[in-house]
Amino acid sequence: MIKKINYLFVTCFGIGSFRFAPGTIASLITTIFLYSLFHIVNLSNIIILIILSIVFIYSFYAVSEYIKYNENKDPKEIVVDEFIGQSLPIYLYEVSHGTSKDSKEAVLFYLYIFILFRFFDIKKPFPINFFDKKFKNSFGVIFDDVIAGFYVVLTLIIFMVIKSKFL
Repeated sequence: MIKKINYLFVTCFGIGSFRFAPGTIASLITTIFLYSLFHIVNLSNIIILIILSIVFIYSFYAVSEYIKYNENKDPKEIVVDEFIGQSLPIYLYEVSHGTSKDSKEAVLFYLYIFILFRFFDIKKPFPINFFDKKFKNSFGVIFDDVIAGFYVVLTLIIFMVIKSKFL
């Protein structure tokens, strides 16, 4: 039973089993899911943070159990790491905008976040590639996507500073 629950968890309810671009599809569904929570359901930031924290913490156990008997220590069907990495910049974007939420602006920023996250997750610049290659365990599987999420945040901050200073 727990093995089935872990499989559903690490594959984000089977998204990781898709043949074509499971990581990209998981990131896109994560983006739509979080947009829905923030802008349609209007769930509080604290509740969303609790949900994301639970997913983050449990993912270390679930991924560890899933890869325990697998030769490939970062199989493509594990996409919970994309959920976590994609969620990080979206959550920080929403928190930085406080209670004033412009849905049209959010759609544009969610698109930027999605594209940037996929770019960093696929290209794996340093130190993302370090964690991806050095740690062949749940930490490595998850943390490279966390760093990719932080790269997105850093890129958007740099963009906003440049825009405010020069444009």
